[in-house]
Amino acid sequence: MSKSVLNADHFHSEEAAYAFVEARVWPNGPICPHCGETKKVGKLGGKSTRVGVYKCYATRCRKPFTVKVGTIFESSHIELRVWLQAMFLMSSSKKGISANQLHRTLGITLKSAWFLSHRIREAMSDGGKALPPMGGEGQIVEVDEAYQGYKLGRTTKGRMSKNAVVSLVERGGEVRSFHVANLDAAKIWAIMSSNIAPESHLMTDQAPYYGPIGKGFSAHSTVNHSLGEYARGIVTTNTVEGFFGVMKRGINGVYQHVSEHHLKRYLAEYDFRHNNRIALGINDQMRTETMVAQIVGKRLTYQTTRRRIGQTA
Repeated sequence: MSKSVLNADHFHSEEAAYAFVEARVWPNGPICPHCGETKKVGKLGGKSTRVGVYKCYATRCRKPFTVKVGTIFESSHIELRVWLQAMFLMSSSKKGISANQLHRTLGITLKSAWFLSHRIREAMSDGGKALPPMGGEGQIVEVDEAYQGYKLGRTTKGRMSKNAVVSLVERGGEVRSFHVANLDAAKIWAIMSSNIAPESHLMTDQAPYYGPIGKGFSAHSTVNHSLGEYARGIVTTNTVEGFFGVMKRGINGVYQHVSEHHLKRYLAEYDFRHNNRIALGINDQMRTETMVAQIVGKRLTYQTTRRRIGQTA
């Protein structure tokens, strides 16, 4: 983190933090989150000392609001500048940063750090919206699955079960990862057919279920890992395996354990950093700004997040 970024006003001043968030959430001016009014809104006057408070003066509404309403920040008592510090730390840490480390670095409780980090992961996610297909004519999409069982798993009747993660990587582009319980060919096909353009060149290993699935794409090439083959010209799955390498080192080394209940948010975190990586010209500050622009409509409550709280760092 460069000195200029460390000294940015929005990390140290609450007024600057609100201005920073408002500029990215409301690029065309404030919007009332209660009724959608854009014209009859203004700073709350009078003796109020609260930072960033606006009021909607539309007859049907007339409610006060801040830029935090309807976002991951709503109802949080943590200062907005601390939120931005946490968002920068999570967006700039390639393998992730644990709740314990956020707790020590930011000076907030461990419980607050845990909940804050899950809200930030929610901002990193696509929010469940439909995404355009990956790949296309002349484009390569690599697909592979990782079975996480030692630390990224759950215990059932004394045995550690495995959580399967399927990742799709467009060569030179983005990644999309999915947690799949009880992985089989039908579930892999459902993911691939809805996320990869059929004109794409598919590259996988020689797992048996990829054979029939590959017929649904313009071309399908494989590498035979059992014979020690990892690349044959342009045919390789090294890109998706490299992504898995970063994710596994983060989950096993930083978070140490992730429950099945929370796995989808951790996958969103690793996908987000890969899709906004330095190789695409996106630095740490730009990555944080992208995340801030995605906070609307992604509110999480503690009760919906706290399940199995003791199973993750």
